[in-house]
Order: sequence, then C-alpha cells, then structure tokens
Amino acid sequence: MVQPEDRPVVLVGAVRTMHPARPGAEAVAVAHGRIVAVGPRDEVLAAVPGAAVHDVGDHQVLPGFIDAHNHLSIAALHPRWGDLRGVTDRDAVLDAIAAQAAAEPEAEWVRLAGWEGPEVAPVGRADLDDLGLDRPVVVAHVSLHAGTVDTRALAEMGVGRTTPDPAGGEIGRGPDGEPDGWLTERAWGEAHRRSLESYADPDRWAHHIVARARLLLAEGVTAIHDAACSPEAEAVYRAMAAAGTLPVSVLAMPHPSTLFSHDFGSRFDGPGTGEGDERFRVGPAKLFADGGLAIGLDVSVGGHRIHGGLLFDDLEDVALRAAERGWRLAVHAIGNVGVDRALGAFTQVARRRPDADHRFRVEHALVTGPGQWRRLAELGAIGVAQPGFVEHVGTQSGGVSFDDHRWLAFAGMAEAGVTLAGSSDDPCAPVPPMWCAHAGAHRHTTAGIALDPDQAVPVDDWLRAYTAGAALAGGQEHERGRLAVGLRADLVVLDGERVVETWVAGERVFDAGS
Repeated sequence: MVQPEDRPVVLVGAVRTMHPARPGAEAVAVAHGRIVAVGPRDEVLAAVPGAAVHDVGDHQVLPGFIDAHNHLSIAALHPRWGDLRGVTDRDAVLDAIAAQAAAEPEAEWVRLAGWEGPEVAPVGRADLDDLGLDRPVVVAHVSLHAGTVDTRALAEMGVGRTTPDPAGGEIGRGPDGEPDGWLTERAWGEAHRRSLESYADPDRWAHHIVARARLLLAEGVTAIHDAACSPEAEAVYRAMAAAGTLPVSVLAMPHPSTLFSHDFGSRFDGPGTGEGDERFRVGPAKLFADGGLAIGLDVSVGGHRIHGGLLFDDLEDVALRAAERGWRLAVHAIGNVGVDRALGAFTQVARRRPDADHRFRVEHALVTGPGQWRRLAELGAIGVAQPGFVEHVGTQSGGVSFDDHRWLAFAGMAEAGVTLAGSSDDPCAPVPPMWCAHAGAHRHTTAGIALDPDQAVPVDDWLRAYTAGAALAGGQEHERGRLAVGLRADLVVLDGERVVETWVAGERVFDAGS
C-alpha cells in the first residue's frame, strides 16, 4: 500500500490499544507519522475524511513491540564473525577460527561468537596458539560475559601469571598458575573492547545495523533499548538518526566500551537520560551488580545451600554519582545476591533524591524471592524480563527448583505490583516477541522441561509488557507503547501469534504477504 505522504490511513480490525481507559477499538487512523484517531470504525472514518482504508480482517492491530533489552549494535556485527552456535567438536571450532582469520584479513583481532563454553568444546589458550595465527584470537561466549583468548591476546592486554583477578572478574588458570585463556566478566571486558575496534567503521557499522533492524521489523519490533551502548555505537546511532536511516527507534543505555567496567569517564556530564527524540534518545545508564555467567547466588535446593558468583562492589558509588547528575539507572542483576545489591543501590539513590522519578530498572532478575518482589514494587522498579530465557534456563537447570526462590519469577513480580517490560537480550537469546511470550506463558522448554510453572504470565500480559511496559521502562510512555491520539504511529498486525505487518511512523515497512 503506497499512499501519498499527506493522506491518512485507517486500519480497521480488532484494535488492542494497551490504554487502560479504552483497551479495545475497531479502527485506528494514522497521518504524518502519528495516531490521529482511535475508536469505533464509523467515528474514526468520519474524523479523517478521505483516508485510505486498510481492512486487516480478523487480525489484531497493536502498538509496535519494544524490545527493552537488546544489543543491536553488537548483534548487527555477528554476521561478520565466525558463528559457533551449535558447534560441539573441537576440531570444528579450530577450523572455524582459521576460516574467520582468512575471511577478515584486515581485522586486528580474529573474533568468533556464539560459543557455549569450554564444557562443550574444550578449546583453550594452547589450542588457539597451535593455529599459528599472526593476530590475537578471541572466542566470545554466547552470553558475552566470557570468552577464550590466545597468548598473543593476553600479552596485548598485559595479562600474565602474576596478574591479579580484577574485582568482579576471573582469569582462568592452569595447574601451573599460568592463564589458560578463559576470561570471565570484568577479566573479559577488555578483550571484548579490543576485538571490536576493527569493526567500528561508522558507515559499515550503520549498514549492518540497518540489516539487523530489518529482521527485527519482521518480528514486529519497532523500537529497542540498546542495553550497554558503547560511546562508539552511540555515535553511529546519532549519525543514523540525523540522516533518517535508523529503521527502528533506539533508546541508548550508555556503558563504557570495556564491558562490565564502571569507568564512565566524563560520560555522566554529557547528554543525559531523556535527551534526544523519538528516533534516538538517551536512556538510563547501564550498571552491573553481578556476573552473567558467574551470577551472585545464595539459595538452597532440598536444604542444600548453593552460593557463589562474582559481584561488582563499586555499584552503589557509581549509581549515586550518576543519579546526582540526573541519570536514571538500569542495573544488570541476575542472581538473588545480585538483585539484593541492585536493591541496595536503588534504596540509597532514592534516599538521596526522594522527589525524583527514578524509574529504576532491574535487568534480568533471573533468581528472586518474595521479599525482593515486594522491595522492587515499593521502589517503583521495573522488571525488564526475558521470557525467552525459559528455554535456556529450563534446559540448563533441568527444571530443578529452589526452596525459597524462583527462576524467572514473572508472576511473583507482577502480583507484587512490579511492572514487567518485555525483552530478548539479543544476540544472547531469541528475539521474536510472540515466541518469547509463548515461552513465558507456558514455562516449558521445547523438550518438555517445566520451569517453575507457577511463575507463568499469560500471553496478553506479555503483549502489554512488550508495549506499554517497555515504554514505561524507557521513559517513552508519552511517545509510544499505546495506541492513543498524538502518539507515534508504530503498529504491528498479528494473525494469531504470527506477525503479518509492521508499521513505523505510519508507513508499512513489513508485509508477510509481499
């Protein structure tokens, strides 16, 4: 459907507004990139005479999905790296590394991604050294929280036998005390930064972002929150927004280029939370409470205590420093101890600035208990959840439950009054919001493993989480996330759980039937 830019379009069908005062409607009219009318069919048509009518039949019209925790700037580069997803054979891993080195001869570091860890394919420093490559090699874990590197990479980073583990990180070591190449959390962050430098050409990076964003549009995602947006990525997004080439809206959550570092330098003095426009806006600062693989955990299973993980002891100081400059905060917290650390930081910030709209975000909250759900609700915090994690966590845990805590406590948080925001954590987990919503509603893996089924949340609630909930998490409730007059005309049309159309600023940009 190609319409003159100044001619309104009325979509007629079952309209889900996500607006509490008017949850349903029969039609929505869009013009000049905005919603100009919502309501009964005849009333909307009368309000916009001369509009083109687009009848979606028995399909549903909803606000465009917002992926509130996505790593678009990194995911966009994945096609340029060797893909190790599903590779379990050691020799196949080494062959892929050699092929990647040949495919990207200009890259200063050879980078591969998607590896599921040494427990799957035991490739260590010595194996990488034996390839005899002339550049450092890095194999990134699928979580982006760890990886394996060779001797050349360790040398360039200044990591050796006497190098101490950084606070919040671990350097893997062999029996002789020498680094074995495996780096976790903060020990890994510098390898991540250095291995991305060769891929930071703004024009080529922008091209990859466009390609990745088109895949998001096909899943109904019209906006994302880039959760840990480096200064380099932020600059690319800004340039794309200014040039009008960003296919999806981006909310950047600033974080240093070195992953898991809290060394923001002067960034807190730059453009802060809320600055920008609907195409590109600055969101909360992204901070870390615990690890992503080495999660801060203290739980029991059948009376047996399980505890450990890596914690980021500078969280509270950095949170207070950011908040004093007016920043909102988003804190990665996976284990229950990590969530406690995040709650402690939020509490201190709220006491220091009691009248501010903090809009605290806890990212992931993989393992939590009832007391934490209540504290999150009391602080007005938002749970940025990944329902698609049910598949991975259920598979890895075998469905084992904790005594006093829950995996992915979607229902517990929601019932306590915590707003949920839907997200994927792409490229670390599947993107499609409808697939993820189904996982969050049914709490079974594809192999039939049940993961704390009492924590299921209905699909309808996930639709709200991926629209109004995610908009609230990003401070975007006045521009998107609902179908209401004056808001941005980003829409998705569903046939059951299948995306058939996606509209951005009143223009249809994806049509499954074309």
